[in-house]
Amino acid sequence: MLPFAMCAILLAASAAPADMNINVPLLETAPTIDGDLAEWKDRAHSDGVWDMRRISEASFYRLDRGARNRLTDHGDEPHLEDDLRARYYVAWDAQNFYFGAEVWDNVNDLDDPNPADKRWYFKDAICWFMEGPRDRANERFGQGDNAFCFVADPQRTRQNAWWRHGAPGQSYMEEPIPQEACDYVVQMDPWGRSAADFILEARVEMAPTFGQSDPRWQPPQVGDEYGMEIVHTDPDGGAYGGHFMIYGNGDDDNTWGRMILVGPREPIGRLAE
Repeated sequence: MLPFAMCAILLAASAAPADMNINVPLLETAPTIDGDLAEWKDRAHSDGVWDMRRISEASFYRLDRGARNRLTDHGDEPHLEDDLRARYYVAWDAQNFYFGAEVWDNVNDLDDPNPADKRWYFKDAICWFMEGPRDRANERFGQGDNAFCFVADPQRTRQNAWWRHGAPGQSYMEEPIPQEACDYVVQMDPWGRSAADFILEARVEMAPTFGQSDPRWQPPQVGDEYGMEIVHTDPDGGAYGGHFMIYGNGDDDNTWGRMILVGPREPIGRLAE
C-alpha cells in the first residue's frame, strides 16, 4: 500500500486537468484584428487578472511546487503585482480561435542573448498551448499538440508569431505560424501608463494548424473538448526563467486545463436603478 503522502501526490497530479474547466464562447461576429479588444472581450472567456500571487494559489502551480511556474527576481524588481499582471481572453468561431491579452508590465524585453528562431521564450511573449482533440495520453508536443506564441513586439515578423506542434509520429516541430492562417496586432502602451504595457489581439485559423497536427481533428462544434495552458514569459533582462504558467504545468498536455467550446455568451449586464 502506498503511504498516505504518496497517494495524495498521485491524486493531485491525476486530478489536475479535471478541476480546470474552461468554457470558451462562440463569437457570432468575427472581430477586426486591430489591437482593440472592446468589440469582443466581454463575449470571450476571461477569468480575471492573473499575477504571481494568484497563480501561486492554483493547483497547477503546486504540482511541482512552483519550480517551473514563477517570475525571476534580478535584484531590482518591483513588487510582484507591479512586475507583471495580465488578463487573457479566448473565443472561437467556425474557422478560428481568437486570443487576446491586456498586460501590465514594467519592462519590455525583446533581447535574446543568443538570437535564433523559435526562442520566443527568451523574450516577453504570450503562448497558448492547446491540444485538439483532447485525449488522456501524456504527450509532449506530439500529435494534436499546438502552441501559438506571440512576442510582445509591434513588428510583425515571422519569428514573432511562432508555432510549435506535433504530427503523427513527430513531436516538437517548430516553425512560424503560417501567414495565411494568422493575423495579429501588438499595441504598446495602450493606457499611457508604461511603455512596457501592451494589448495583444490575434486570430489563428484551425484547419491549417490543428488539421495538420492531428488527422483526427474536425471543424469545431459546441461541446468539443480541447486542452489549454497559457505561458507568459517575462525575462526582464535575464535569461530564460521568468514566466507565468496558467491552467497547466509545462509541456505535458495531460496537465493542461479542460477547455470546452460553448455557445455565444452575452456580456454581463448592469441592473437598472
